[in-house]
Amino acid sequence: MTRAALSDLAGLSGTATSASPLFLIEPCRVAEQMDAYRQLRREVFVAEQGLFAGSDQDDVDDDPRTVVLIATGADGATLGGVRLAPCTDDDLGWWAGSRLVVSAAARTSGVGPALVRAACAHAESLGVLRFDAVVQSQNEPLFTRLGWVRRDNTGTGDVVTVGGSPHVSMSWPIDRIDRLVSSTKAMLASVLAPLMELPLGLGERGFRGDDGVPIPGSDVIAACDAIIPSMVDRDPEWAGWCAALVNLNDLSAMGADAVGMLDSVGAPTRSRLTRIMRGLAAASSAWRVPVLGGHTQVGVPSSLSVTALGRTATPVRAGGAGVGDQLTLTVDIAGSWRRGYTGQQWDSTSRRNSDELAAMASFVARTAPRAAKDVSMAGLAGTTGMLAEAGGTGAVLDVASIPKPATASMGEWITCFPGFAMITADRPGTQLAPSGPAVSASCGELTDIPGVALRWPDGITTRAVMSTVTGLGEA
Repeated sequence: MTRAALSDLAGLSGTATSASPLFLIEPCRVAEQMDAYRQLRREVFVAEQGLFAGSDQDDVDDDPRTVVLIATGADGATLGGVRLAPCTDDDLGWWAGSRLVVSAAARTSGVGPALVRAACAHAESLGVLRFDAVVQSQNEPLFTRLGWVRRDNTGTGDVVTVGGSPHVSMSWPIDRIDRLVSSTKAMLASVLAPLMELPLGLGERGFRGDDGVPIPGSDVIAACDAIIPSMVDRDPEWAGWCAALVNLNDLSAMGADAVGMLDSVGAPTRSRLTRIMRGLAAASSAWRVPVLGGHTQVGVPSSLSVTALGRTATPVRAGGAGVGDQLTLTVDIAGSWRRGYTGQQWDSTSRRNSDELAAMASFVARTAPRAAKDVSMAGLAGTTGMLAEAGGTGAVLDVASIPKPATASMGEWITCFPGFAMITADRPGTQLAPSGPAVSASCGELTDIPGVALRWPDGITTRAVMSTVTGLGEA
């Protein structure tokens, strides 16, 4: 919801002022608002501008997914509106805004720019990853000032004609994925620099930045992850379960057979400690991987980390693939969002039996791809970027080929922690092993352009990760 005020409230001066809003922007909720919006469109696009004959209504108006934002004046009059809707039958996170209209009396009151900003914000709140508009040429400067970018994939500026009037294709740059990557992984190279200067720091050559690390002189693979304290406080059983899950996924991504775990647990009370252990024990039983020992402490702030140990003589590296190799996502899309973590953490594993978990856990080992990485808190796009970075490549993901649950938006799905998900890279056409209840789909390839791009059904690509993810470079 957007409000445009008459003046600043002068909070710094201590002056108490009040101002009525010039207008209010909100989603259209009643038939009277929709009727007024469509009437305003007829007045402007049909009668005033002559862009359409008789009516400007189209299939987008009939799409039940279409959202209309209405600007209403203080007196209740409809001052303008804009609609936004998915561009594909199966919502891939590609939406477009259209039919932006402002009444003649309100064109100098800021309604138009406010509607554009509100549409952008609403699209991003829905998990949209690409937001387009075909804009009348005279309105291009307005959109440019608001941060929109003109698209030119043809070399001609993508000028189109609607009703005899020139229009240009523009996009609102959405940086949801790049912001996630920057907040979770971008600092690693500088923070870990002191370790990298030491012999075998961050592992032997070829495995730097991997999910686990081969123990020199053995076939043992070790992986270690910690759970953030706020999650331990908020949902102790789930934290215990996830502490095992993320580490066992790390071993799976390297093709290792898990043999045991070590835990380090702290909690302020015995009750919370018991709940953490209950979740960890449930995971240990489900995966049939024992907790061999560790460290336990009570009367301290919450903390939880697990080290998992596995074995393989042929570990799969994250950086083992090259340009032209095909990317495959293998993921368990059953389940639902974990309560309290909608849009962030997907839970399918807690509903699986031991045989199903074992089948998924051994997928990489049985497939033996050139490269593999489990999808972590950096999300699918960020994890793909880490795999590409380790191999000295970039990547492109085909959005329409990414398997996802029906109840998750694409924006949520490729930025969340998806429970069990492996991104693998291999030569095109290489046979995959059965993945149990998980599904596998080819979803892109490695390229010679750093970062990660998203490729859409119309052939256009957008940048999701601008450059390298961790800065650790090639493994």
